[in-house]
Amino acid sequence: MPVSPPVARPRNQPSLRERVGALRNIPPFLRQIWATSKPLTLVSLGLRLVRALLPIITLYVGKLIIDEAVRLVGLSLGFGALPAAWSSGQLDHLGTLLLLEFGLAILSDLLGRLVSYADGLLSELFTNATSVRLMEHAATLDLEDFEDPDLQDKLDRARRQTMGRMNLMSQLFGQVQDTITVIGFAIGLLVYAPWLILLLAIALVPAFIGEAHFNSLDYSLNFQWTPERRQLEYLRQMGASVESAKEVKIFNLNRFFIARFRELSDRFFRANKLLARKRAIWGTLLAALGTLGYYIAYAYIAWRTVKGDFSIGDLTFLAGSFRRLRQLLEGLLIGFSQVAGQALYLDDLFSFFDIQPEIASGPDALAIPRPIARGFTFENVGFRYPDAERWALRGLAFELRAGEVLALVGENGAGKTTLVKLLARLYDPDEGRILLDGRDLRDYDLEDLRANIGVIFQDFVRYHLSAGENIGVGQIDAMGDPVRIREAARRSMADEVIDALPQGYDQLIGRRFKTGVDLSGGQWQKIAIARAYMRDAQVMILDEPTAALDARSEFEVFQRFKELSIGRTAVLISHRFSSVRMADRILVLAEGRLEASGTHEQLLAQGGRYAELFELQAAGYR
Repeated sequence: MPVSPPVARPRNQPSLRERVGALRNIPPFLRQIWATSKPLTLVSLGLRLVRALLPIITLYVGKLIIDEAVRLVGLSLGFGALPAAWSSGQLDHLGTLLLLEFGLAILSDLLGRLVSYADGLLSELFTNATSVRLMEHAATLDLEDFEDPDLQDKLDRARRQTMGRMNLMSQLFGQVQDTITVIGFAIGLLVYAPWLILLLAIALVPAFIGEAHFNSLDYSLNFQWTPERRQLEYLRQMGASVESAKEVKIFNLNRFFIARFRELSDRFFRANKLLARKRAIWGTLLAALGTLGYYIAYAYIAWRTVKGDFSIGDLTFLAGSFRRLRQLLEGLLIGFSQVAGQALYLDDLFSFFDIQPEIASGPDALAIPRPIARGFTFENVGFRYPDAERWALRGLAFELRAGEVLALVGENGAGKTTLVKLLARLYDPDEGRILLDGRDLRDYDLEDLRANIGVIFQDFVRYHLSAGENIGVGQIDAMGDPVRIREAARRSMADEVIDALPQGYDQLIGRRFKTGVDLSGGQWQKIAIARAYMRDAQVMILDEPTAALDARSEFEVFQRFKELSIGRTAVLISHRFSSVRMADRILVLAEGRLEASGTHEQLLAQGGRYAELFELQAAGYR
């Protein structure tokens, strides 16, 4: 199946206004660095300040060494051996200057290593802090956001910026250091030949413009290819992961995944190569202008030295100053362009933090009633997923009474799981409302509502943690309570599975890590069900979590569920009618609407869809 090329997206090459406007991201970025570690930030800047002055001092000491050497040559002292010359005292000043330059070289190297050390620590702390902030913010977003491909692209870019923007910090701090050095060299040139500064500026402008242009093209390319890069990551994972290994081998999918990966990665490589080639060619041509400016200045300084206006030391100092000044100014201008380009990437990070959830607690949110007195009431509830034409639920009206065990049945796509998501306020209805004890569900505190609901979905997560932790995640503040974890395992009948593991509740499960032990689908489901029992929740929901269990095991799980749900409000979803028949009441959903309601016997007597599906399933066991 051919891979379609990247489609045109709104973000093309950023305009000059966008690139300059992106610089607004620098102050909040620096504030985040400062908040990460004030001492390390001050240390890094302080060391750079000292290091910024060393090149000027070192070059000037070099000028003094050359002038002193020329002076000694002019004296025609006729030194023989070095010991005799040294003992005469004539070399004392030269030796002092050489020793000073040696000390400056050692100090510069030491400061460079200390700066790298401080930046490395600060970078690690910043990356960790930003990653935590990213996860914290992601946890506040709506489920709808995570099901939006555009937001997934934005999240992917934000993750990349979390890991990749710390070189911007080093670059910004380096810009400060280089600016101080430039000022020092510029003062020296202004004293001798002010017009050289103007020549230098004119020679560097083309290189700056070219660098800014290609930085914006690079950002545009990376932005446009975000979905394809996510596809590449998906193919890389599917082609080499324990979750997909069985089907990859059975269906010989490795060639398919590899071919798809190669085709897509080759497209991305070719796009990058084309941009890199253009950048290299134009960068070389534009940089040549800067080199031309340097040699014009060098020739001028040499001519003034021949005329006798400058000493040999002056020649060395001025030529070195101009060369270093050219390099530093070019680095500053290009660095400024790169900073502006990287500030565009910060847009991806900060714009993700700007996303606000629509489902949140109100300012005067109510606590969940303890106990729930009447239960939940669905009043003409309708819901449609974003960008979907078909309603997932429409005109839904029923009661879920306090202390009742309610079963939901219906064919795939009937809206059963969607109903559960609305009950837990993972979504809000588009039509109608849901009441809890007569108050709109949106009036209650969201965190308190979810704390009172224990739910296990059919697509439960298999955490690559210890068996005990896999259960403990159901009530995170009780993770350290082994008695509660063991009781939850007993209730879900996962205790027999865990007791058979080599390290029991401490055994790492899953094949992702070396010491992990994998479980069967049914064993995983018992572990997942135990999470629901970890909560002292007033509402318990099992959404087809027993699909991998055999009929007997599922019956036992649901029988235990009914016994343990006494005094609680409970919802269970299952395709096995032998299990749902134990519910106090059964709702039959079809195409998002409530088709029938009653006990197992009542629904059979009505002879509708429920009776038809029951007979189809019963026939399979005859």
